Amino acid sequence: MTTTMSLAALGALSGCTGGSTASGKAGSRDTLTLAMSQDIQGWDPTSQPAYQGWGASAVYDSLFRCDALGKPQPAAAKSWTFKSDNTGVTVHLHPGMKFSDGTPVNAAAVKASIEYAKKHGGSAARFAPMTVTTPDDLTVVISETTPNPLLALRLCEVKMASPKYLASGKTNKAPVGSGPYTLDQAATTSGSVYTFTKNNAYWDTKSYPYKKLVIKVITNETAAINALKTGQIDGTLVTQATYSQAKASGMKIQSVKSQVTRMLITDHLGKKIPALGSLDVRRAMNMVFDKEALSKNLYRGLANPTAQIFRGGTDAYIKGLKDPYPYNVDAAKKLMAKAGYAKGFDLEVPFLAGQNLDSLMPVIKQQLGLINIKVKQVTLSGPNAITELLSGKYPVPFWQLGNYGDSRQDITDYLLPDGIWNVEHQKDATVAKLWKKILSDTPEQSVKDQQALNRYVVDQAWFVPLAETGMFYAYNPKINIRPSTDPGGLHPVLRDFQ
Repeated sequence: MTTTMSLAALGALSGCTGGSTASGKAGSRDTLTLAMSQDIQGWDPTSQPAYQGWGASAVYDSLFRCDALGKPQPAAAKSWTFKSDNTGVTVHLHPGMKFSDGTPVNAAAVKASIEYAKKHGGSAARFAPMTVTTPDDLTVVISETTPNPLLALRLCEVKMASPKYLASGKTNKAPVGSGPYTLDQAATTSGSVYTFTKNNAYWDTKSYPYKKLVIKVITNETAAINALKTGQIDGTLVTQATYSQAKASGMKIQSVKSQVTRMLITDHLGKKIPALGSLDVRRAMNMVFDKEALSKNLYRGLANPTAQIFRGGTDAYIKGLKDPYPYNVDAAKKLMAKAGYAKGFDLEVPFLAGQNLDSLMPVIKQQLGLINIKVKQVTLSGPNAITELLSGKYPVPFWQLGNYGDSRQDITDYLLPDGIWNVEHQKDATVAKLWKKILSDTPEQSVKDQQALNRYVVDQAWFVPLAETGMFYAYNPKINIRPSTDPGGLHPVLRDFQ
């Protein structure tokens, strides 16, 4: 899942793009300094985004690390055995691990973290079916009553924290995890710079070679590029707007085309906004966007128009799918009239600035306005921005969402009624039927059923996909970044920086 948070004040940039930390300059083996376009909004382990989640990865460990294809790799779990029917897993932990408050990372702590995840955060429903038992201090048995082929991916998402910390009710103030780094609060200024020191007791210190990690909040992309060029940071995400500038300055760039910019029409039953219950209205919303022009102009040719939400090359992706809703404003107006909405309707669309959507939001307003859909931009900010975005208050989120190497994860996030991005959580019999098959399919049949599910939601126009694009990570050529191992394909994860 791709999530983002609030925009810090541009006036604070002078405080977060300054010189290097005392222990070493950017580009040294002592210090890794990364820019981040969003602030860290608290430390609760259940509300940490995958997008730019380097701070969470620094302080929290998980049971597994998932690789680029979603396959489990060792983390706190030293070894494991999954049941053949995907209803559970037995995990054996590394001995001797501790949280930063000194308490042991044992089976009871793992259970406490999963139980906490079942009751907190926007993904609680993912963990609700899990039952956890602890045969001994280093063994954890996790079970579900029905098959879950995504069990490993789910357990990669659980950030483990000290049971004392979880019970304190103060989880947002400072993290108490068992990750490769610990937060240096004395060298941290919220909203500006976060400093972490290496946890030499971590079980896998070799994968994290830097003694210090510094994350600077730089919400302005031009400022971030300038900081990179002048050696104040080692790496930053760039968009199509600054790709050429970063390339021309001699920076290395890692590219991962794994995202689809889209509007998510999650109220497809029309319970909150009756007009959205009309298939003709949803199709009309698709037809007012010239995707070719968007990809060429706003994305500067670094994107492809698309009619589907899944990443190219995944099981659910339909190669060669022709867009059933080609750009045609007149035809869209006729569909609106046919549905009884020629005069349109009002639509609130949530928006978080600084997340590569700023240039697209005016286009959304303008083009939907052609069919009399009056878009009101609702700018979300502050520590509750993500919670509000996913609350269901706004049934049509607009976002550039990442797509997993395992498209079944995308199905659970975007199509199932308990999906985190299916914010209205509306049920559909066809989706339920196909998903039930996918849970027990052979690999070959799974491809067919996932594509059938994809075709169904395209036909039903549950989304307005605009462009398949990706993230570009520009970095100092003095450091090494291996190909991204992020299962969401968003950017390099912390262990990729070498």
